[in-house]
Amino acid sequence: MTPPGGAAAFLARHGWAGEIVPLAGDASFRRYFRVHAGERRAILMDAPPPHEDPRPFLSVAGWLSAHGFAAPAIHAVDLDQGLVLIEDFGDARLRETADAEGEAAVPLYEAAIDLLVALARHPAEGLAPYDRQVLHREAALFVEWYCPAVGLAVDVDGYRAAWDVVFDHALTDAPVTVLRDYHAENLMLVGAQRQLGLLDFQDALAGHPAYDLVSLLQDARRDVEPSLEDRMLARYRAATGAGDAFLDAYHVLGAQRNAKIIGIFTRLWQRDGKPRYPSLCPRVWAYLERDLSQPVLRPVAAWFDANVPPEKRGDPLVIGA
Repeated sequence: MTPPGGAAAFLARHGWAGEIVPLAGDASFRRYFRVHAGERRAILMDAPPPHEDPRPFLSVAGWLSAHGFAAPAIHAVDLDQGLVLIEDFGDARLRETADAEGEAAVPLYEAAIDLLVALARHPAEGLAPYDRQVLHREAALFVEWYCPAVGLAVDVDGYRAAWDVVFDHALTDAPVTVLRDYHAENLMLVGAQRQLGLLDFQDALAGHPAYDLVSLLQDARRDVEPSLEDRMLARYRAATGAGDAFLDAYHVLGAQRNAKIIGIFTRLWQRDGKPRYPSLCPRVWAYLERDLSQPVLRPVAAWFDANVPPEKRGDPLVIGA
């Protein structure tokens, strides 16, 4: 977490010379630092080329701000170095606040649902489609990474065919902006009013509004009880008039996302040397099995029953040892 070589000069050039303190990394090549320039604070994003391109982040941030959502303001940009200086939303995340407040945190989840209701009122603009091809490519990460890691030789063609049967439910003729990583660790509580500030939206696509609900309510990094999930889904449906077809989409996208995440967490361990991620897989498996129990997912559930026995569902680092 040493600041990039050009960071000090970049900050000085834009009037932000000061102390640079490591803040966090993430599952990508991006790193974050807090900048203290006198009484002012900002966040320095290091998105090093060619591994990262900050332009999608800048574009989506501008769109969100223009439509009344709290994306960080952009203070300065150097695309050649992959440096972006953004507004500091502070340290209060929905994750830790909800953990501390327990049942009293329900209004925070209600606010997160209401934000998605508002987001769904705006057609997506200028984003690539979250289409069948992307859904298949992401779902394939499970058989590409997880299955070999736990010693399984599986029916890959059958896997794709099972998903293809259900993906019609996950597509929409009225796509909205899907932020794709809308969960408790990316929702900041800003100011005394605890307004929700948005982070980590650079991978946004134009897709089904149920996807971000899945990100929030089947959170890979935080346990969400089925009762809270049901309550928040009911809130969203009451506000939007979404019917049973929406619930089918929710569970198909839930299963797809959870299978993808299990594959990604395995890849982060095996390829990228980040061994903390496999320990999150049992939680994700629990969500996946909850989705697979739905009638709309019978073809996919049948594939899992035939190819992935119960003892092979869990932490790939432990199972594959």
